[in-house]
Amino acid sequence: MSGADAIHPGYGFLSEDPDFAEVCAAEGITFIGCPAEVMAELGDKSRARARMLDAGLPLFPGSRDPITDPAAAAAFATEIGYPVIIKAVAGGGGRGMSIVRDPKEFPYAFARTRAAALSVFGDGRLYVERYLESARHVEIQILADHHGNVIHLGARDCSLQRRHQKLVEESPAPAVPPEVVDEMGAMAVQGALASSYIGAGTFEFLLDPATHAFYFMEVNCRLQVEHPVTEMVTGIDLVAEQLHIAAGNPLTHKQADITPTGVSMECRINAEDPTREFAPTPGELTECTLPGGPFVRLDTHITPGYRVPALYDSLLAKVIVWAPTATPPSPECAEP
Repeated sequence: MSGADAIHPGYGFLSEDPDFAEVCAAEGITFIGCPAEVMAELGDKSRARARMLDAGLPLFPGSRDPITDPAAAAAFATEIGYPVIIKAVAGGGGRGMSIVRDPKEFPYAFARTRAAALSVFGDGRLYVERYLESARHVEIQILADHHGNVIHLGARDCSLQRRHQKLVEESPAPAVPPEVVDEMGAMAVQGALASSYIGAGTFEFLLDPATHAFYFMEVNCRLQVEHPVTEMVTGIDLVAEQLHIAAGNPLTHKQADITPTGVSMECRINAEDPTREFAPTPGELTECTLPGGPFVRLDTHITPGYRVPALYDSLLAKVIVWAPTATPPSPECAEP
């Protein structure tokens, strides 16, 4: 009953739920995010791969369509070569994936991944693609308006993960040459234009650190947990841009305006127990000392006495920092 005519879904599950976006539209409420039909296509990883392949983006060898038959999937894995990764078509948030290095393990991994996909996403469709060991996970942030304008805001590296969940994010992506970032950004813009994307989004790539060859992986049709890293190095408020785009306005920036400055890192603080393989751990937070200071941003909801629930994500806080360079000052420059 607030009288609002638009809704921002944050960066949780509602932000990439096309049904929710359709409900908003049916009620005359502007959904601040990607259009429902685009979200439905790109949220289906098999359809997204097909769309990006047609758009000219580089992809790992993999199944263009979902594979339902275990024997056919195993034969395909042998054809493209091990190691492979089995992924849920409707997967996300690091769930619904299994890496297989031994063909003997494939049938069990396929059945386990399908069961997990059905349980978590209600969709048991899977696809198989080649897996690159020691790949860097690099993201390209994009903005697209209703007028056919698309720009990218550089790269973020999120290779440090646990159970396919990102722990540390950094921008600019270390050890990635600027010309490679430019090429990845151009590919992301090309993919966004080909899919009629609107709003803020992230194109994710896997990068071979030895050759700097990169391959499209997926699109996140929402604002991501890691978006403050891009905000820190570009000075662009991505949420403000989302609101601006949703109002029907053209982008406020052109590609030539994007000049990242300095280095930013984000670390996720999770309620997990390292003695139990980092299992999510609910309970009361008895002490809470929060960081602060220049060029430190803290996104959190916690306070002393807060009780961590068992029903939600274990993420408690994000600590984001910025500095002119990634190199610490020399000892002789430090203050006494």
